[in-house]
Amino acid sequence: MIKNKKKSGVKVRRWNIEDIPELVKCHAEIYSGYDDGVLFDIRKLEHQFNHFPEGQYLAEINGKIIGYGCTIIVQLDDSADYYTYSEITGSGSFTTHNPSGDTLYGADIGVIPEYRGQGVAAKLYVARKKILKRYNLRRMVAHGRIPGYREHAGKMTAKTYVKKVIDGDLKDPALNAHLSAGFEVKKVLLDLVVDEESMNYATWLEMLNPDFNEERRKISSTRIKKPIRRIRVCAAQYEMKRLKSWDEFSESIEFFVDTASIYHSHFLVLPELFTAQLFSIFDHNLNDKEAILELASLTPKFIEMMTAKAVEHGIYIIGGSTPVLRDGKLFNVAHFFTPSGKVHTQDKIHITPAEREWWDIEPGEKIRVFDTPHCRMAIVVCYDIEFPELVRLLTLAGVEVLFVPFSTDERKAYNRVRFCAQARAVENYIYVVLSGNVGNLPNVKSYLINYGQSAILTPSDFAFPEGCAEGIADPNTETVVIADLDISNLHMQREIGSVRPLYDRRDDLYSLKANQKIEIITTE
Repeated sequence: MIKNKKKSGVKVRRWNIEDIPELVKCHAEIYSGYDDGVLFDIRKLEHQFNHFPEGQYLAEINGKIIGYGCTIIVQLDDSADYYTYSEITGSGSFTTHNPSGDTLYGADIGVIPEYRGQGVAAKLYVARKKILKRYNLRRMVAHGRIPGYREHAGKMTAKTYVKKVIDGDLKDPALNAHLSAGFEVKKVLLDLVVDEESMNYATWLEMLNPDFNEERRKISSTRIKKPIRRIRVCAAQYEMKRLKSWDEFSESIEFFVDTASIYHSHFLVLPELFTAQLFSIFDHNLNDKEAILELASLTPKFIEMMTAKAVEHGIYIIGGSTPVLRDGKLFNVAHFFTPSGKVHTQDKIHITPAEREWWDIEPGEKIRVFDTPHCRMAIVVCYDIEFPELVRLLTLAGVEVLFVPFSTDERKAYNRVRFCAQARAVENYIYVVLSGNVGNLPNVKSYLINYGQSAILTPSDFAFPEGCAEGIADPNTETVVIADLDISNLHMQREIGSVRPLYDRRDDLYSLKANQKIEIITTE
């Protein structure tokens, strides 16, 4: 009786601008298991409302918002293999809304947990179908979750699972709701968005409009073209040599920033602890621990300098790594400088015995992914690349390009980093960019020699270079490696490649789960 009362009291109406603060709260409650960085804020919902207010509906009971649905009209190219949510919606801003389009995209629909199973979503779908008819749209499409797949992963493929749900042999709470609403499953995709219940899979759904009048739509609008996403990266191979002053250090960095900028690179990556070159201007009587603390004291000056260079040249700079003192503890920290003047960090997660012994370096605790306008990337520092679990977690969080600042003293140490980096690129279908130090620092006991060979590594398949590398530097000389990386092709090969390791995991036999949420940081 209580359920019927709740259902009968549901009212569905369009949003008003005044509803948005409560909609943000409703959205957060619906997606309570998601990281704050991927949730919608007031600004994002205002963008959606302003571009297509007629397509945004909510469900309420006695003035309380208990669910909502967001839609946008687009014109898609049916010849494209697939579209991502960001491509269709302009990264959720709805700037791609096209009143002349023939397709309604169901960007999001949700009901807070205590009101699920009571027909609220069905009422929201009634409103969506009215939009189809009102605007004479050919169809409605959407990405859908398959949260029940987790229990069957490994025992059957996601495609087999979806077919069994369609045939009635299995039930899935999300897919069954979509099928009941009238959707047909067109494809099953590995969506590479963190959705543990769906094992990062998604369905591509279509619902045709039976009332569509093709004669009334004689003029076709421009389709959203599948974007070709390419980035240019520059990996420094940095020579460690004696310095006389801070200004000389700044000039050395300027060479690499200038080079990356002149060759129109989007990203420049510098090596791990290349700031150790500054040891040569310190008192030579300092022991290892005293020297690293002296270097850490210069971190604010380093950040100020690198921020200015990133802004001046309009380039993203992965500023290698440098020691940072926090709460009396020393960390090996990579800094990410953006053209807008923002600074983000990624601590080194795994610490080598030498770092512990010489400098008392502490391991970091946070794992971060950076969602840039060009690609979704992450930074792992040197030894971190030797841990496949970490990189697989980053890949499942959507990483496309992995930047690896490293510092190795001789060939065997370098080979560990290089071979592991190549393996990570192959097994995860990602690009891996290595940047290392070369040269010698006489009279600096803990940084006497360096061996390095910077490289830009790829997966191994017909669509990639035969040697699995877009570029490799000559070893032990100061230079750069520059290459263009095709992000669109990377995603396509994940779908159609000779092998598909992200699809073919056996989650029934083994599993991998982060013990804390991976932070997704959106950068400008």
